[in-house]
Amino acid sequence: MVKCIDMSTLPTDKDGFYATNNQFQKRGPKGFIEVKVLENDKLYVRVDLPGVPDDGVHHRVDAVRQKVVLFSAVTFNDGYEKQGVREYSGSAGLGCDCCEITSVDAKMKNGVLRMIVSRVKVKDHETKCTHTVPPFTGKSGGRVEEHPFIVKGRKRAFVGDPTADGGLFFAVDVPGVGDGDVELLANDSEIIFTAEVKNVFEHDESGRLYIGSIDTSWSPNSAPWLSSHAITGAVNFGVLKVLLTPRPNTGGNKE
Repeated sequence: MVKCIDMSTLPTDKDGFYATNNQFQKRGPKGFIEVKVLENDKLYVRVDLPGVPDDGVHHRVDAVRQKVVLFSAVTFNDGYEKQGVREYSGSAGLGCDCCEITSVDAKMKNGVLRMIVSRVKVKDHETKCTHTVPPFTGKSGGRVEEHPFIVKGRKRAFVGDPTADGGLFFAVDVPGVGDGDVELLANDSEIIFTAEVKNVFEHDESGRLYIGSIDTSWSPNSAPWLSSHAITGAVNFGVLKVLLTPRPNTGGNKE
């Protein structure tokens, strides 16, 4: 069984992991989703949909109540994940009776859906309306949560599987990170990765930083395992995918 080890400094309090949405996230906006009211009274919605192509998300305003934006998406299938594609479905928007949504400007990039939601008052009120759904924000804690909008496929940030040729495939969700913004380091039995969101989008409080490692010491021949395999890695739509393949004439093991 592939082991997943968090390489960050161990916490000194009971909060545990930095972010309950992703055990590898060490810095930046937490949570699978964020909804906040902007100064111009529009809503900013950020939803992590790692693995979804830039043109792979669909959204629409609920035609009955005009209160929420419904979104759905399917991840790109490259054939490596044994669990297949992931399907997302969810909603976000207004939690009040005094406003209605008039338009949505949506952009999908590096596994993150960002929407600017315009609204209009349908009932007079004296104070600025700040009621949104969902009302929660990201948090820290001792338990990693499953992605609430995944209706099919893996719900956790990490997956690792041996391949038929004696290699190893693993994938880590790093929403917001683009290809070229990842560093991979390897020793005889461990692969360490660092992924950083370097281009901060408007309305995001900051970029994100992900750090972690994959321990291959589960192999009976752990010491020569990595030296006998070639390592390739890339970020596709906010998912870091790493493939270890046996080098020619190694047969996956050192004689």
